[in-house]
Amino acid sequence: MDFFADVAYDSLNKYGEELCGDKVEVINTGNSIIVVLADGLGSGVKANILATLTTKIAGTMLKEGVSILETVDTIANTLPVCNVRKLAYSTFGIIKIQEDGTAYIIEYDNPPLFFTRNNKAITIEKNDIVINEKKIKESYIKLEEGDVITLVSDGVIHAGVGGILNLGWQWDNVSDYLIRQVQNKKSARSISRGLIDTCKCLYAGKPGDDTTVVTIKVRQPEVVDLFTGPPENEENDTKLVQDFMKSKGKKIVCGGTAAKIVGRELKRDIEVDLASMTVDVPPMAIIKGIDLVTEGVLTLSRAVDKIRKYRNSSSNGETIYNLNGIDGASCLAKMLIEDCTHLNLWVGKAINPAHQNPSLPVDLSIKLKVVKELSSLMESMGKIVKINYV
Repeated sequence: MDFFADVAYDSLNKYGEELCGDKVEVINTGNSIIVVLADGLGSGVKANILATLTTKIAGTMLKEGVSILETVDTIANTLPVCNVRKLAYSTFGIIKIQEDGTAYIIEYDNPPLFFTRNNKAITIEKNDIVINEKKIKESYIKLEEGDVITLVSDGVIHAGVGGILNLGWQWDNVSDYLIRQVQNKKSARSISRGLIDTCKCLYAGKPGDDTTVVTIKVRQPEVVDLFTGPPENEENDTKLVQDFMKSKGKKIVCGGTAAKIVGRELKRDIEVDLASMTVDVPPMAIIKGIDLVTEGVLTLSRAVDKIRKYRNSSSNGETIYNLNGIDGASCLAKMLIEDCTHLNLWVGKAINPAHQNPSLPVDLSIKLKVVKELSSLMESMGKIVKINYV
């Protein structure tokens, strides 16, 4: 597949519970992407254990090459039906996307998935199969650029029940909402985040059920090259800038020294943008041909903090984190979240004497630590990251 499967998910815990009864597992096997969403019966610890068991069984078996049908058979045998409520101990949905763009989907007692193409809701033809007396729905679809698949747990469909909405949000209403989201949102993360935030509002901040959204958006790969810190050997400056500029992706330069190297090698002026300066973040700069130029470790640290808070904001009950600031850290974080599927980090290993000043904050002292944390955060959001140390 020439496109990138952008995968993101967000969850809300049932009000008063420390653990979520829903669980998501995303596995990249190299030639396929597997997404598993499980919803454990009830809530709290028991539901969390059941959902975790389901996703781990499915993820492990599918990663080892076991067929989906065998995997479902194992799950069905492992998780019996509750004798009292006659309900499965865990419902689940599994999506496997092959390199050629073919998606194979399995659904078991979870709300029907949402599929949009060309900003319209599309009904996918599904076949009923029976495994160990359990009815499973399976479907195939050939994905195209712009397609969006959304899996949800019951908490989304029931959002607002008994409160703002008498009967909950209902499937058709969620579908209409997603169509509007797809038209206005670029990344899978922003789509899932928008839906989960709306559910939080419908629940008036007190979710009556564990609520999870998984979004897969098929989009063109977007490469971002980020250069920070001077090379260990000054003789490598010219080659580094040449290699850095060869990529067709967006260009980000973080750090005054790095900006001077790029300006010098490209023979371009550096203009400081004082309007972008805030109390916490130094001003940005402008270099012709470079998409974003910021200060170094301090701005990177602030951007990493914003990305972390943005990623975690729904599940821990915080308000959605705002990335629309005019400062360098907000611009950097927004570009890495929204406009990036593949991140190439160009990291100079020269030691900046200023960072060794013991009077400076600790988070300024270790550039490599900040870069590694950024890499880890980006990978946790499904981005492909490559680090080039110079």
